[in-house]
Amino acid sequence: MADYKLADNPFPIGSDAPDFHLKGVDGGMHSLETYEGKLILCVMFICNHCPYVQAYLERIVDLQARFEEKGVQLIGVNPNDVTRYPDDSFEHMVELAAEKHFNFPYLQDDTQEMAQAYHAERTPQVFVFDAERKLRYTGGIDNGCKEPEAVTERPLEDALNALVDGREIEKPEAHFIGCSVKWTE
Repeated sequence: MADYKLADNPFPIGSDAPDFHLKGVDGGMHSLETYEGKLILCVMFICNHCPYVQAYLERIVDLQARFEEKGVQLIGVNPNDVTRYPDDSFEHMVELAAEKHFNFPYLQDDTQEMAQAYHAERTPQVFVFDAERKLRYTGGIDNGCKEPEAVTERPLEDALNALVDGREIEKPEAHFIGCSVKWTE
């Protein structure tokens, strides 16, 4: 079982968001330009099979619903090797998005170039960018992965609220828990 910890290979706060061109479960292609009208872009590396991601899915959908009118866009990116982890295939991504009523784009990083550019290590792992697409927060969602009723810290929500309100983020890097990215061998 993974422990909550900081990133081993951190993506420095203040870094520019690397561009990407990925297919979404909606059948369209997505890039940074797709979201240029959004005040905040929250990139989450997620997948289908990870039990940590599964535990957070309802909270992710809820976050998007609550922050959408404030100019926040969450996107999910699946970086995993589908050869070794067929549950993370594009077809299964489409099914999961429909089943869980995703209200955010779910994209496939089949080359793993985006995961490498963002220094992704695990799923779920979050990167929040401001309107200038500078990294302002990286880490986890909250500290109650499989026990939502026991959550005492919500660093992602705190970061989003701070950015929406024009305040400095008190904790720009937070501990997170998850499964390792399944890199292509």
